[in-house]
Amino acid sequence: MTQPSDPNIQPPPVNLPPAQAYLPPAPPITEAYGYGQQGVAVAVPGFYVDPTSGLSLPDGTELASVGRRIGAYFLAIPLSIVTLGIGYLIWGLIAWGQGQTPAQQVLGMRCWRPEDRRVASWGWMAMREVVGGIVDGILSLLTEITSFVLMLTRPDRRTLHDLVAGTIVLHDPNKVLANRP
Repeated sequence: MTQPSDPNIQPPPVNLPPAQAYLPPAPPITEAYGYGQQGVAVAVPGFYVDPTSGLSLPDGTELASVGRRIGAYFLAIPLSIVTLGIGYLIWGLIAWGQGQTPAQQVLGMRCWRPEDRRVASWGWMAMREVVGGIVDGILSLLTEITSFVLMLTRPDRRTLHDLVAGTIVLHDPNKVLANRP
């Protein structure tokens, strides 16, 4: 091996210490680590940890059952007919402000954002209903079936449009979320 011509250049040491000696320690992983990751839920006053999904949910609520979710899907059809479509659209735009669709409002359900621990705002509901509706309708029957299978198999019962907006649907029989931001 040849020596470098510049006397100021030193050859690297032969016995290098492990790489950990050169790196600072990693920061601790918190509950909010990463985007969209489900970490271990921590019990907070006013919340409980749902045993099936592991999500931290507000006291007095529960994940909406599959039957209730299917009921809301089919209830939207007669509600839109009775209100002549335009009334349903106006009702929907108003209900989005409370984190609900008209059918969810009738059945006592509300959309919740577990990452924010808040009821879904109007913007998140628009994302869920408009963008999520487009995603659901892209391949029509195939994406509808996929969405249904996701709801049946996921412990948090999220469908495609719930995944788009980061929401879950809660049954709120006592309206404890009605006055929450």
